[in-house]
Formats: sequence, structure tokens, C-alpha cells
Amino acid sequence: MELFYEVEGNGVPIVMIHSGGVDSRVWRYMVPGLAKSFKVITFDGRGTGRSPAMQEPTSLVEDLRKLLEHLGLDLVTLVGHSIGGQVATDFALSYPSMVERLVVIAPSLTGFAYSQEFTKYIASVNAAAPDIARLVELSLAAPIYRATMASPHRSFLTEMHNHYMRRVFTEWRSFEVLWPEPPSIERLEKIAASTLFIQGTIEWPDMYNIAEHFKRVPAIRFAEIKGADHMLVLTHAEELADSIRQFCYS
Repeated sequence: MELFYEVEGNGVPIVMIHSGGVDSRVWRYMVPGLAKSFKVITFDGRGTGRSPAMQEPTSLVEDLRKLLEHLGLDLVTLVGHSIGGQVATDFALSYPSMVERLVVIAPSLTGFAYSQEFTKYIASVNAAAPDIARLVELSLAAPIYRATMASPHRSFLTEMHNHYMRRVFTEWRSFEVLWPEPPSIERLEKIAASTLFIQGTIEWPDMYNIAEHFKRVPAIRFAEIKGADHMLVLTHAEELADSIRQFCYS
């Protein structure tokens, strides 16, 4: 298995898929609590943390499938944050028999048309390349990081972001991610797994529009964490772990 992964605990397997701009260390505050009840698998997505760099167009969904096969797991709960939520959603649609429960935390969504506000922000960050310090500064200045950057987690998030940006601009040879077709936004009503959608209240307006689309999932419930921003996996780890635990036992 090419991807770096770690397994903690015993019981029903939960696979955690991290967001962009960080690596699997982002789950460090959630794993200990969850591992008391579940077998928790965390991994560094391709090009992040201790996993190999992107060298060619890559399917993150197929990377996940290969990891589960390597671990001998044929039925799991997926927990995905941001783009990790996008991967989890696409995986649940591509391999429905392998996903018992789906938890998406402030997810992105294939096929979703993002707002001009968001696309302008992304363009302004990308324009700073290859100045790593400036890329990190602009990226973390977004309003969706306001609570985290005012918290004790500021330095940890900044360090992970720096590590990610350095790898992207010194090691990656491809930036193309391959996604299943048709895009998941057109197929959400086909998700068979029981689903939990969690978000904070400090988010892009786009997140609320994505939540509206997820209402088409047949078996879904929604949870909102007041005062949390996009990195609620750091600032509200215990509350998130409790929500996941209750969802899995419901």
C-alpha cells in the first residue's frame, strides 16, 4: 500500500478522510475518543503528509478503495471533511455495498457550481504561487478560518498548511484529480448509506447551498455546531466525536 495509514482501536471500522491543505494529523483530537469504541483508520491522502506525491492524474476514490482492500475491510463507516467529504460521497455512490454509514463534515461536492466569492478567493491564493509563505497567509486569511486562527490551534493548522504547500510546489508533478461520472450532485438521491451532515456556523454561503442538495439523500440527518468554522475537526473535536459515536449507535 503506497499511502501512509494508521489504525487505532477495535470494533466497527471508521475511516477518516481529511480535508485539503492538511494531512491525517488533523484528526489527532478526535481519534483517541473514537478509538475507545471503534477501529479508527486515518491516512494521508496522496500528495499529503507521509504519502507519495501526485505524479499523474489520480482518482482519490480509487486510492480509498485500494486502501480498504489492503486492510481487508468490506464494510465501513466513512467520515470525510471538506474535500474528504467529497471523496466519501463519491465513494458511497461508486461502492454502495462497502459503506454502512456516511458522515460528511462541511463537505465539498462534485458538480457543484461555486460562488464568485469563493472562486475569487481561490484565484487570489493561487496567484501567490510559488511563494509558500504568501500562499499560506492568503489561504488562512479566509473568513472560514476565523475561529481556528483565533484559537490555540492556529500554529498547528499553519504548520500543516505550510507542509502541504511545500509538497505541492516542490514534489507534485500532476494536479489533476479524476472524479467518477456523472458528478455526485446529480446522484445524491441514490446514496444508500445512512448519512450525517455536520457543519459549523462560520462558513461560505456555498456550504448552505451544498447542504440543500444533500437533503435529497434518502436517509440523512443534519447537525450544526455554533461558533465553529471550517476547521471544526480541530476546534470542536470532542463534540464531533460524540456526534459520530451517537450516529453510529443509533
